[in-house]
Amino acid sequence: MQELLTKYFNYLLIERGISQNTLEAYGRDLRRFVLFIQEKKKLTDIHEVTPEIIVGYLTQIRDEGLAANSMNRSLAALRGFYKYLLRGKIITENPLAHIELAKVWMKLPDTVSKEEMNLILDQPGTQSVSAIRDTAMLELLYATGIRVSELINLTMNSINWQVGFLVAMGKGSKERVVPVGKIAYDCVRRYVDEIRPKLMQKKSTDVLFLNRFGRKFTRQGLWKIVVGYAKKAGLKKNVYPHTFRHSFASHLLEGGADLRTVQVMLGHSDISTTQIYTHITRDRLREVHQKYHPRG
Repeated sequence: MQELLTKYFNYLLIERGISQNTLEAYGRDLRRFVLFIQEKKKLTDIHEVTPEIIVGYLTQIRDEGLAANSMNRSLAALRGFYKYLLRGKIITENPLAHIELAKVWMKLPDTVSKEEMNLILDQPGTQSVSAIRDTAMLELLYATGIRVSELINLTMNSINWQVGFLVAMGKGSKERVVPVGKIAYDCVRRYVDEIRPKLMQKKSTDVLFLNRFGRKFTRQGLWKIVVGYAKKAGLKKNVYPHTFRHSFASHLLEGGADLRTVQVMLGHSDISTTQIYTHITRDRLREVHQKYHPRG
Protein backbone atom coordinates (compact mmCIF):
# COMPACT_ATOMS: atom_id res chain seq x y z
CA MET A 1 0.00 0.00 0.00
CA GLN A 2 2.87 2.36 0.73
CA GLU A 3 4.18 1.79 -2.78
CA LEU A 4 0.75 2.64 -4.22
CA LEU A 5 0.66 5.86 -2.17
CA THR A 6 4.11 6.87 -3.38
CA LYS A 7 3.10 6.35 -7.02
CA TYR A 8 -0.11 8.30 -6.46
CA PHE A 9 1.71 11.23 -4.84
CA ASN A 10 4.17 11.32 -7.76
CA TYR A 11 1.21 11.35 -10.15
CA LEU A 12 -0.42 14.28 -8.28
CA LEU A 13 2.81 16.25 -8.19
CA ILE A 14 4.10 15.63 -11.71
CA GLU A 15 0.99 15.07 -13.85
CA ARG A 16 -1.67 17.01 -11.95
CA GLY A 17 0.66 19.74 -10.70
CA ILE A 18 -1.14 20.24 -7.39
CA SER A 19 0.33 22.61 -4.81
CA GLN A 20 2.72 21.44 -2.11
CA ASN A 21 0.24 22.35 0.63
CA THR A 22 -2.53 20.25 -0.95
CA LEU A 23 -0.12 17.37 -1.50
CA GLU A 24 0.93 17.42 2.15
CA ALA A 25 -2.71 17.54 3.30
CA TYR A 26 -3.71 14.63 1.05
CA GLY A 27 -0.62 12.76 2.22
CA ARG A 28 -1.66 13.07 5.86
CA ASP A 29 -5.22 12.00 5.06
CA LEU A 30 -4.25 8.94 3.03
CA ARG A 31 -1.55 7.78 5.43
CA ARG A 32 -4.10 8.01 8.24
CA PHE A 33 -6.47 5.87 6.18
CA VAL A 34 -3.79 3.25 5.41
CA LEU A 35 -2.86 3.13 9.10
CA PHE A 36 -6.54 2.53 9.94
CA ILE A 37 -7.01 -0.37 7.56
CA GLN A 38 -3.67 -1.94 8.47
CA GLU A 39 -3.78 -1.60 12.25
CA LYS A 40 -7.51 -1.53 13.01
CA LYS A 41 -8.75 -3.86 10.30
CA LYS A 42 -5.56 -5.94 9.89
CA LEU A 43 -5.75 -5.68 6.09
CA THR A 44 -2.72 -5.82 3.80
CA ASP A 45 -4.45 -5.82 0.41
CA ILE A 46 -6.21 -2.76 -1.04
CA HIS A 47 -8.73 -5.12 -2.70
CA GLU A 48 -10.07 -6.11 0.73
CA VAL A 49 -11.37 -2.61 1.53
CA THR A 50 -15.20 -2.54 1.51
CA PRO A 51 -17.72 0.34 1.70
CA GLU A 52 -18.38 -0.66 5.33
CA ILE A 53 -14.69 -0.22 6.15
CA ILE A 54 -14.69 3.22 4.49
CA VAL A 55 -17.73 4.26 6.56
CA GLY A 56 -16.01 2.93 9.69
CA TYR A 57 -12.96 5.03 8.93
CA LEU A 58 -14.99 8.20 8.31
CA THR A 59 -16.95 7.59 11.51
CA GLN A 60 -13.73 7.23 13.49
CA ILE A 61 -12.16 10.46 12.27
CA ARG A 62 -15.45 12.27 12.85
CA ASP A 63 -15.57 10.96 16.44
CA GLU A 64 -11.98 12.12 16.91
CA GLY A 65 -13.28 15.66 16.40
CA LEU A 66 -12.09 16.31 12.84
CA ALA A 67 -13.62 19.52 11.50
CA ALA A 68 -16.18 19.37 8.68
CA ASN A 69 -13.86 20.88 6.07
CA SER A 70 -11.15 18.38 7.06
CA MET A 71 -13.72 15.57 6.77
CA ASN A 72 -14.57 16.74 3.27
CA ARG A 73 -10.90 16.93 2.33
CA SER A 74 -10.31 13.40 3.69
CA LEU A 75 -13.15 12.09 1.57
CA ALA A 76 -11.88 14.00 -1.47
CA ALA A 77 -8.41 12.51 -0.94
CA LEU A 78 -9.86 9.00 -0.82
CA ARG A 79 -12.00 9.59 -3.93
CA GLY A 80 -8.98 10.82 -5.89
CA PHE A 81 -6.87 7.88 -4.76
CA TYR A 82 -9.49 5.31 -5.71
CA LYS A 83 -10.13 6.94 -9.10
CA TYR A 84 -6.39 6.67 -9.73
CA LEU A 85 -6.47 2.96 -8.78
CA LEU A 86 -9.46 2.36 -11.09
CA ARG A 87 -7.82 4.10 -14.04
CA GLY A 88 -4.68 2.07 -13.50
CA LYS A 89 -6.76 -1.14 -13.36
CA ILE A 90 -5.27 -1.89 -9.93
CA ILE A 91 -8.83 -2.36 -8.63
CA THR A 92 -12.05 -3.17 -10.47
CA GLU A 93 -14.61 -1.76 -8.02
CA ASN A 94 -14.66 1.53 -6.09
CA PRO A 95 -15.83 1.13 -2.46
CA LEU A 96 -16.53 4.88 -2.32
CA ALA A 97 -18.93 4.86 -5.27
CA HIS A 98 -22.05 5.46 -3.18
CA ILE A 99 -20.64 7.15 -0.08
CA GLU A 100 -21.43 10.76 0.72
CA LEU A 101 -20.80 12.73 3.90
CA ALA A 102 -23.99 12.86 5.92
CA LYS A 103 -25.36 16.36 6.43
CA VAL A 104 -25.32 15.77 10.16
CA TRP A 105 -21.52 15.72 9.96
CA MET A 106 -21.38 19.17 8.45
CA LYS A 107 -20.43 22.11 10.62
CA LEU A 108 -20.82 25.75 9.74
CA PRO A 109 -17.53 27.67 9.63
CA ASP A 110 -16.62 29.69 12.69
CA THR A 111 -17.16 33.43 12.34
CA VAL A 112 -17.09 36.49 14.57
CA SER A 113 -19.54 39.39 14.53
CA LYS A 114 -18.62 42.76 13.07
CA GLU A 115 -18.30 44.13 16.60
CA GLU A 116 -16.00 41.29 17.65
CA MET A 117 -13.89 41.76 14.52
CA ASN A 118 -13.50 45.46 15.31
CA LEU A 119 -12.32 44.54 18.80
CA ILE A 120 -9.63 42.25 17.40
CA LEU A 121 -8.50 44.80 14.82
CA ASP A 122 -8.14 47.44 17.56
CA GLN A 123 -5.73 45.35 19.64
CA PRO A 124 -2.30 45.83 17.99
CA GLY A 125 -2.37 49.62 18.18
CA THR A 126 0.03 51.87 16.26
CA GLN A 127 2.89 52.51 18.68
CA SER A 128 5.52 49.94 17.70
CA VAL A 129 7.08 48.33 14.64
CA SER A 130 5.31 45.03 15.24
CA ALA A 131 2.00 46.75 16.04
CA ILE A 132 1.90 48.63 12.73
CA ARG A 133 2.86 45.49 10.81
CA ASP A 134 0.32 43.32 12.65
CA THR A 135 -2.45 45.84 12.08
CA ALA A 136 -1.67 45.83 8.36
CA MET A 137 -1.79 42.02 8.22
CA LEU A 138 -5.03 41.71 10.20
CA GLU A 139 -6.77 44.47 8.23
CA LEU A 140 -5.71 42.86 4.96
CA LEU A 141 -6.92 39.41 6.05
CA TYR A 142 -10.34 40.81 6.87
CA ALA A 143 -10.56 43.19 3.90
CA THR A 144 -9.78 40.56 1.28
CA GLY A 145 -10.66 37.15 2.76
CA ILE A 146 -7.37 35.67 1.55
CA ARG A 147 -5.99 32.49 3.06
CA VAL A 148 -3.03 32.42 5.45
CA SER A 149 -0.81 30.82 2.80
CA GLU A 150 -1.81 33.54 0.35
CA LEU A 151 -1.03 36.33 2.82
CA ILE A 152 2.43 35.10 3.77
CA ASN A 153 3.32 34.59 0.09
CA LEU A 154 2.36 38.12 -0.98
CA THR A 155 5.15 40.11 -2.60
CA MET A 156 5.63 43.83 -3.16
CA ASN A 157 4.15 43.37 -6.63
CA SER A 158 1.00 41.66 -5.31
CA ILE A 159 -0.76 44.97 -4.63
CA ASN A 160 -1.67 47.43 -7.36
CA TRP A 161 -1.26 50.68 -5.43
CA GLN A 162 -2.81 52.78 -8.19
CA VAL A 163 -6.22 51.06 -8.20
CA GLY A 164 -6.20 49.38 -4.74
CA PHE A 165 -6.41 45.76 -5.81
CA LEU A 166 -4.54 42.71 -4.59
CA VAL A 167 -3.52 39.69 -6.67
CA ALA A 168 -3.62 36.47 -4.64
CA MET A 169 -2.17 33.16 -5.71
CA GLY A 170 -4.75 30.57 -4.66
CA LYS A 171 -5.03 26.80 -4.71
CA GLY A 172 -3.77 25.15 -7.87
CA SER A 173 -1.68 28.26 -8.59
CA LYS A 174 -4.81 30.15 -9.69
CA GLU A 175 -4.60 33.92 -9.52
CA ARG A 176 -7.52 36.10 -8.50
CA VAL A 177 -7.96 39.83 -8.04
CA VAL A 178 -9.56 41.18 -4.84
CA PRO A 179 -10.27 44.81 -3.84
CA VAL A 180 -8.28 45.89 -0.78
CA GLY A 181 -10.49 48.63 0.69
CA LYS A 182 -9.40 52.04 2.01
CA ILE A 183 -8.64 51.18 5.65
CA ALA A 184 -6.56 48.11 4.82
CA TYR A 185 -4.87 49.97 1.96
CA ASP A 186 -3.80 52.82 4.27
CA CYS A 187 -2.52 50.40 6.93
CA VAL A 188 -0.48 48.37 4.44
CA ARG A 189 0.83 51.52 2.78
CA ARG A 190 2.05 52.85 6.13
CA TYR A 191 3.69 49.50 6.91
CA VAL A 192 5.49 49.47 3.56
CA ASP A 193 6.67 53.06 3.85
CA GLU A 194 7.68 53.16 7.53
CA ILE A 195 8.15 49.64 8.90
CA ARG A 196 9.18 47.19 6.19
CA PRO A 197 12.53 48.94 5.49
CA LYS A 198 13.42 48.52 9.20
CA LEU A 199 12.51 44.82 9.16
CA MET A 200 14.51 44.08 6.01
CA GLN A 201 17.78 44.52 7.94
CA LYS A 202 19.74 45.16 4.73
CA LYS A 203 18.38 41.93 3.22
CA SER A 204 17.11 41.76 -0.34
CA THR A 205 13.61 40.29 -0.56
CA ASP A 206 10.35 41.05 -2.32
CA VAL A 207 8.21 39.36 0.37
CA LEU A 208 5.62 41.86 1.58
CA PHE A 209 5.23 40.93 5.25
CA LEU A 210 8.42 40.22 7.20
CA ASN A 211 8.96 38.87 10.70
CA ARG A 212 11.41 40.40 13.18
CA PHE A 213 14.27 38.50 11.56
CA GLY A 214 13.52 40.01 8.15
CA ARG A 215 12.18 36.73 6.79
CA LYS A 216 8.83 35.53 5.47
CA PHE A 217 6.25 34.57 8.06
CA THR A 218 5.41 30.93 8.71
CA ARG A 219 1.80 29.78 8.98
CA GLN A 220 2.42 29.03 12.66
CA GLY A 221 3.84 32.51 13.25
CA LEU A 222 0.77 34.21 11.83
CA TRP A 223 -1.50 31.78 13.69
CA LYS A 224 0.08 32.82 17.02
CA ILE A 225 -0.40 36.51 16.23
CA VAL A 226 -4.11 36.12 15.43
CA VAL A 227 -4.83 33.89 18.43
CA GLY A 228 -2.94 36.28 20.71
CA TYR A 229 -4.91 39.37 19.66
CA ALA A 230 -8.25 37.51 19.87
CA LYS A 231 -7.45 36.57 23.48
CA LYS A 232 -6.30 40.11 24.22
CA ALA A 233 -9.67 41.34 22.89
CA GLY A 234 -11.37 39.18 25.51
CA LEU A 235 -13.13 36.86 23.06
CA LYS A 236 -14.09 33.51 24.58
CA LYS A 237 -14.55 31.72 21.26
CA ASN A 238 -11.70 30.25 19.23
CA VAL A 239 -10.41 32.67 16.58
CA TYR A 240 -7.88 31.60 13.97
CA PRO A 241 -6.59 33.18 10.75
CA HIS A 242 -9.22 31.31 8.72
CA THR A 243 -11.92 32.87 10.94
CA PHE A 244 -11.10 36.15 9.17
CA ARG A 245 -11.85 34.53 5.81
CA HIS A 246 -15.15 33.07 7.02
CA SER A 247 -16.16 36.37 8.62
CA PHE A 248 -15.21 38.30 5.46
CA ALA A 249 -17.62 36.17 3.43
CA SER A 250 -20.51 36.14 5.90
CA HIS A 251 -20.30 39.89 6.56
CA LEU A 252 -20.37 40.63 2.82
CA LEU A 253 -23.46 38.46 2.36
CA GLU A 254 -25.13 40.02 5.42
CA GLY A 255 -24.51 43.40 3.82
CA GLY A 256 -26.26 42.38 0.61
CA ALA A 257 -23.41 41.15 -1.62
CA ASP A 258 -24.42 38.54 -4.19
CA LEU A 259 -23.12 35.00 -3.85
CA ARG A 260 -21.34 34.94 -7.21
CA THR A 261 -19.25 38.01 -6.35
CA VAL A 262 -18.24 36.53 -3.00
CA GLN A 263 -17.36 33.26 -4.76
CA VAL A 264 -14.98 35.12 -7.09
CA MET A 265 -13.31 37.00 -4.25
CA LEU A 266 -12.83 33.83 -2.20
CA GLY A 267 -11.48 31.96 -5.22
CA HIS A 268 -13.93 29.06 -4.92
CA SER A 269 -14.13 27.04 -8.13
CA ASP A 270 -17.58 25.71 -7.17
CA ILE A 271 -20.32 28.03 -5.92
CA SER A 272 -21.65 25.25 -3.67
CA THR A 273 -18.56 25.80 -1.50
CA THR A 274 -19.54 29.44 -1.07
CA GLN A 275 -23.18 28.63 -0.33
CA ILE A 276 -22.34 27.38 3.15
CA TYR A 277 -22.03 31.05 4.18
CA THR A 278 -25.67 31.68 3.29
CA HIS A 279 -26.59 29.41 6.21
CA ILE A 280 -24.71 31.74 8.54
CA THR A 281 -26.56 34.73 7.09
CA ARG A 282 -29.94 33.03 7.56
CA ASP A 283 -29.06 32.16 11.16
CA ARG A 284 -28.08 35.78 11.76
CA LEU A 285 -31.36 37.04 10.25
CA ARG A 286 -33.30 34.65 12.48
CA GLU A 287 -31.35 35.84 15.53
CA VAL A 288 -32.04 39.52 14.75
CA HIS A 289 -35.72 38.80 14.09
CA GLN A 290 -36.17 36.95 17.38
CA LYS A 291 -34.36 39.68 19.28
CA TYR A 292 -36.07 42.75 17.86
CA HIS A 293 -39.47 41.69 16.50
CA PRO A 294 -42.36 42.14 18.99
CA ARG A 295 -43.52 38.59 18.28
CA GLY A 296 -40.13 37.11 17.52
